Amino acid sequence: MAGRNFTVSKLMIGLILTFISLTMLVPILNLFAKAFSDPGKVHLLHGYDIWPKGFSIVNFQVVLGNPIIGRALFNSLFVTVVGTALSIFFTTITAYVLTRKNLVGKTPIMIVLIVIMIFEPGIVQEYMVVKDLNLLDNLWSMVLYRVINVYYLIIMMRFIEEIPDSLLEAAKMDGAGHLTIFARIVLPLSRIPLLTIGMFYAVMKWNEFFKSSIFLSSRDNTVLQVLLRQFVVEGDSATLVGAANLLQNNQIAQLDFGALKAATIVVAMVPILMLYPIILKYYTNGVMDGGIKE
Repeated sequence: MAGRNFTVSKLMIGLILTFISLTMLVPILNLFAKAFSDPGKVHLLHGYDIWPKGFSIVNFQVVLGNPIIGRALFNSLFVTVVGTALSIFFTTITAYVLTRKNLVGKTPIMIVLIVIMIFEPGIVQEYMVVKDLNLLDNLWSMVLYRVINVYYLIIMMRFIEEIPDSLLEAAKMDGAGHLTIFARIVLPLSRIPLLTIGMFYAVMKWNEFFKSSIFLSSRDNTVLQVLLRQFVVEGDSATLVGAANLLQNNQIAQLDFGALKAATIVVAMVPILMLYPIILKYYTNGVMDGGIKE
């Protein structure tokens, strides 16, 4: 009887998890269906349809054919790739320094970092700092923005603390300095945490639109998420209609703007989605390895 109840419980849990997965998967597939549907048949799609009506890439021609969108996509990739690389480097090297047992003032430093994590500075203060650094309307303002996240730093410190002290001491006895130990021992042994916080940073950099809309003012330096919000949320259709260099104006007018919005969301979503299959198999192990061990 106990085994039978256990089977029923597993079945119920499986059904619930399947339902939750479908509530997230169906809307995404519906976006793809709208984006790839024939413009004349988009109106036939319902909210639960996951297969396009006909097939056309005209929506992507309009979206990707707009030089403003292309520039914004490049800017987003630049901020994400360069920003993530710098964040991983500075987070890892800071975590290594803060895990050294003979570090003077470690406790006050950690207290300050935790206070910063809990009490974030206001937007006015951040804006004035960026302005004083002459980084307004400069992509480097978003690359360097929160280059170190304290929460991710603590995660990285927890991983580095798991490296056996005997291994580091043996390297020191062989004449290795801190930079050598960091580059040849800490980094190779930290592949899983590097991938873990790297994904966190990449998602954060890619999805950031609020500070981007404040720090970046010109169209040449805007990012994709800002344009996505303008078009999808605020209904600024002029942003994409200006891409009529590929199509005649009457063809643009016949397009379904719901499908154009779907195509824009797909363009903004696919690059970051491609990151998950690469890191997924390391992600769970990486998070669990950062837990408390006996």
